[in-house]
Amino acid sequence: MKVGIIGAGRLGAALSGHFTRAGHQVMMAGSRGPEKLATLVGELGENASAGTPQEAADFGDIVVLAVQWDQKESAAAAVSSWQGRIVLVPINPLRETPSGLEHADTGGRPPTEVVASLLPGALVVKGFNTYPAQVLAEDPVVNGGRRIVLLAGDDLDAKRKVAELVDSTGFQAVDTGSLAEGGPLFDSGGPLGGPRKDLLAL
Repeated sequence: MKVGIIGAGRLGAALSGHFTRAGHQVMMAGSRGPEKLATLVGELGENASAGTPQEAADFGDIVVLAVQWDQKESAAAAVSSWQGRIVLVPINPLRETPSGLEHADTGGRPPTEVVASLLPGALVVKGFNTYPAQVLAEDPVVNGGRRIVLLAGDDLDAKRKVAELVDSTGFQAVDTGSLAEGGPLFDSGGPLGGPRKDLLAL
């Protein structure tokens, strides 16, 4: 599978590592340009490359929007059209402050709905947002079980494709339903939300 990842921070790097190790082709894009990703791409190996956000979006069978909450508008605007693209969204409405993480105001709207509104025409799938990046980077097989990745989305084919990608890396995908029904279950602060270390399928 080809995966375009927009966002080259800890989250994007963690996901890129899992995807490339599973044999998928990954193109990463960061805010500072492809040349700034040379070291990371070199560490990830021959299955990784770097490009612009537009190039990463055009490259991927699945596009991952792995940016900080406050970067979502600029990242979305860096792609000319989202129509028909499968977009995996692992974003939580959190900001890093000197006193730690704080929740951003979403105006009472579900966070994924806010992000989806920036991606008109995209087939949005929510997932990979319940683990901190440092935990996400670890081996998904823990104590004889696999870490669960909860998914929510309105397009069944898009969810199935994302689930195949998730399962191929050693995680266990679990479909929670539509964005409206399943998404709130694992929003930050929801009953299954993160950040958590382990949610295991044994």
